[in-house]
Amino acid sequence: DIEEARMGIFEYIEIYYNRNRKHSALGYVSPAEFESV
Repeated sequence: DIEEARMGIFEYIEIYYNRNRKHSALGYVSPAEFESV
């Protein structure tokens, strides 16, 4: 149903995409890489 799809998309964005995407404000590294430096 729609709510299930919405939760799946939210989880993908919050858990995978935002943590792996390169951020220009962090010098073009992912948040995980930035925190490990």
